[in-house]
Amino acid sequence: MENTKKRGLDTKTLAQLALLIAIQVVMRLLGLGRVPIGPLNMSFLTLPIAIGAMLMGPLTGGILGGVFGLFSLWDAISGAGGMTSFFFQNSPVSTIILCVGMRILMGVCCGLIFRLFGRLDRDEKTWSYFVGAVSAPLLNTIFFMGYIILVFYNTEIVQNSVAAKGALNPIAWVVALVGVQGLIEAVTVGIIGGILAKVLSKVVKK
Repeated sequence: MENTKKRGLDTKTLAQLALLIAIQVVMRLLGLGRVPIGPLNMSFLTLPIAIGAMLMGPLTGGILGGVFGLFSLWDAISGAGGMTSFFFQNSPVSTIILCVGMRILMGVCCGLIFRLFGRLDRDEKTWSYFVGAVSAPLLNTIFFMGYIILVFYNTEIVQNSVAAKGALNPIAWVVALVGVQGLIEAVTVGIIGGILAKVLSKVVKK
């Protein structure tokens, strides 16, 4: 009985994971996965990642983050990624880490952050869902741009952007480049993700 129950739970988990991946694919096809903003792309694919990480744990968040990363890597390889396409020509391995590795890390950390704040939000577990949801786009920006600064900051395309923005240091460049984009992503995913995750958590428990 115990093995059968465990197998059933595993099947249910896989089905939920497959559904979230399908949602990512649909969002991507609808154009919500890559919205060009200057040399970068704004993406709302962190929404299903946040929901999966909160409802199913850090491992699921990492898997969904990896799917997001593969989309980003394909854009870099195909030439549709703007700045990341230049990075891929400069260093394919570092670009794979940037596009895929940083997104996996983001999904895992989103799940861990929700678990941490969920322990503090013991009663109705409401505000922790919004914290977890908003952490996904924020971590995505921090990890992605942080890795660019560490590895690609001295490349020609980044230095041209730094000069064009009149940035005095890497932090100022990041703020000038993704400030509005990051704010829109964080607010949108934070509100929608928090509401959906809270509602779906009740459905899953039933």
